[in-house]
Amino acid sequence: MRAALMVGQDEPLAMSEVDFPRVPPDGVVVKLDACGVCRTDWHIWKGHWDWLGVHPRLPLILGHEMAGVVVEVGGEVRNLHVGNRVVAPFHYSCGLCNRCQAGFQNLCKRPQFPGSSLQGGFAEYVPVPRAEVNLLVLPDSVDSLAASTLGCRFMTAFHGTVEIAQLRPGERIAVYGCGGVGLSAVMIASALGAEVIAVDIDDVKLEKAHEVGASFSVNSSSEDPVAAIKEFTNGGVEVTIDALGIEETVQNSIGTLRVRGRHVQIGLTTAKERGLVAMPIDIIVAQEIRIAGCHGMPRRRYPDLLRMVDKGLIQPASLIGQEVSLENVNSVLDGMSSFENVGFSVITTW
Repeated sequence: MRAALMVGQDEPLAMSEVDFPRVPPDGVVVKLDACGVCRTDWHIWKGHWDWLGVHPRLPLILGHEMAGVVVEVGGEVRNLHVGNRVVAPFHYSCGLCNRCQAGFQNLCKRPQFPGSSLQGGFAEYVPVPRAEVNLLVLPDSVDSLAASTLGCRFMTAFHGTVEIAQLRPGERIAVYGCGGVGLSAVMIASALGAEVIAVDIDDVKLEKAHEVGASFSVNSSSEDPVAAIKEFTNGGVEVTIDALGIEETVQNSIGTLRVRGRHVQIGLTTAKERGLVAMPIDIIVAQEIRIAGCHGMPRRRYPDLLRMVDKGLIQPASLIGQEVSLENVNSVLDGMSSFENVGFSVITTW
């Protein structure tokens, strides 16, 4: 089968013919219709996150925002069948540890990650272990292209906005960084009835943010976003999301909050920060600011997410900026290095 192999850090992916995957006894093989190219792929390609213990074995097939059709089923699988249309989250869970049993599969003690610890979706077919725990069957109303946006960036934004931030109608939220996660958060927050403020350094991305629900935006390359937002809101917002993960956006997100505000950190850091960012602790204490991380989404939240998609309250497919072939994946990764890409880039041709 065709696959794009990562053969070296920051080297072009190699277009290759590789063996058809073996079906796991407790899993399935999925023929992919679509696979997103995510900034997480870019981070792994760049060699980031060694401080988190991420040391992928090469050659590696990147890709984790996957949707397609089951074509082979392992002998231990009972509730998935050939022909099922499915979506996979970027984090595979064991389903057995106390965290999984408590409903937090996204925080599994023994996680596996396609495109990092396992071979991923920049290929025609992908094996999925523990498939009955890790795959969701799609409703007829959600096609594979739209579903490919749901496996990482969109679901993480949904979890961060709905469950972690507990955003309420009428509240104001500032979203820092209008890439895939940020635009998803803008769309979801607007659908929840919040007033959304978008922050980025690219006017094209800010225009897209307005299209999907932002009512106010700040280009932070030419204007102080903290001052602008505090003036616009007369004191700050109730909720902020940092979808980027650099020191500047973390600190500005916290600075944008009003008293007793809630900050959700979704973006992971780069090689510059290596996981460490200075925080205004005295302000956090004096203003009772709450800070929470957000990693993926528990399986139990998927029905709520799919219900909103089915009702047309959110339209993740509208965030797709381009469909690409496998041969063009290197240009997408290069574009991420300069933050050129707008919206989601999705592989649909192998």
